[in-house]
Amino acid sequence: MRPMTITEKILAKHAGKKSVQPGELINAKVDIALGNDITAPIAIKQFRSIGAKKVFNRNKVVLVPDHFTPNKDIKSAEQCKVLREFAHEQKISHYYDGGDAGVEHALLPEQGVVVPGDVVIGADSHTCTYGGLGAFSTGVGSTDLAAAMITGELWFKVPETIKFVFKGKLNKWVTGKDLILHIIGDIGVDGALYRAMEFTGKPIERLSMDSRLSLCNMAIEAGAKCGIIAPDAVTEAYVKTRAERKYKFYASDPDAEYAEVREYNCADIEPKVAFPHLPENTKNISQVGKVRIDQVVIGSCTNGRFEDLEVAAKLLKGKKVSDHVRLIIIPATPKIYSDAMESGFFKTFLKAGAIISPPTCGPCLGGHMGILAEGEKALTTTNRNFAGRMGHPKSEVYLANPAVAAATAVKGFIAGPEALRKK
Repeated sequence: MRPMTITEKILAKHAGKKSVQPGELINAKVDIALGNDITAPIAIKQFRSIGAKKVFNRNKVVLVPDHFTPNKDIKSAEQCKVLREFAHEQKISHYYDGGDAGVEHALLPEQGVVVPGDVVIGADSHTCTYGGLGAFSTGVGSTDLAAAMITGELWFKVPETIKFVFKGKLNKWVTGKDLILHIIGDIGVDGALYRAMEFTGKPIERLSMDSRLSLCNMAIEAGAKCGIIAPDAVTEAYVKTRAERKYKFYASDPDAEYAEVREYNCADIEPKVAFPHLPENTKNISQVGKVRIDQVVIGSCTNGRFEDLEVAAKLLKGKKVSDHVRLIIIPATPKIYSDAMESGFFKTFLKAGAIISPPTCGPCLGGHMGILAEGEKALTTTNRNFAGRMGHPKSEVYLANPAVAAATAVKGFIAGPEALRKK
């Protein structure tokens, strides 16, 4: 049997095969089929149009209205109503609404819905987040979601894998967000097109789960089919108390074949900033000039987790947001919201002059809770900075980690955390 990567092993298992190889077309069983308030209504329409009556497994179809919730207008309310009625009709066990709703890609790992070794498909491009748990997870179209909801299976072309090896020690304030921005800055937004991105090395092993999820979340920004990290003791500690199903740890064979292997020295990686209008336009924080900012957003499926808010609270304590900056902080799930409040973060945020939002994708996709006007500039912990992504086509979006975001909110221009120490 040929040696395989972690991605190939998971796909082979779910296809009922001893081995698979890149380029092979397979039909694989799906553990989780995920939809949100933008994409699932289309899938539900397709589901009904072909006469389907029941989903393949009510415990494996997940519906999360998170993009335009709380509903911003009549159209978004109608979208969410479609999900709500379908979830109740099908008795979907993993339907999150109202006070249970959160940003889907933060909610599912937190609730133990996705576990290591899973095959997860979602009608949302950032479904690749779950690779941080050691799962194969990828975004699909709404029609594919409909097919998976009916059959519990989906076809895939087995991707080639690029191996990214990190060496050395992470510099202060550098997170998983910075590692993926560094990679995208190196290979470009199509540098991993339809390939798996496998992240390895001692610095990866030392990352928290929050940081691993953030790293894998943005694999799609390099065009990848998925991002993945082999599960280890950190993974076990995270999933053992929350996993609702049995899980399996997979790892690449030592002699597995890769399309490419790239190595990075972490000593060379500072906190990164992606300039408009592509995630590949990255600079080290030391290379960034004095760019005045109108709005800062800390949140999203990339950086709205507890660790992210903890870093922001640490830097904002005793500080005030610049008088020309709107700082919006969005905890990604109700639990993160509650934990942050109980930890005293909200008091710090409010004293600093921040706005605290309920869990929502909101401004990330230009939905609501922070739309930009013409000419405005935002620095955000989200994952995309395409032209018009967060509002007016002539606005600008800069991407960074939560520490840079917090420092920027205080200084009024793009700045690293060390700038807060300077008098």
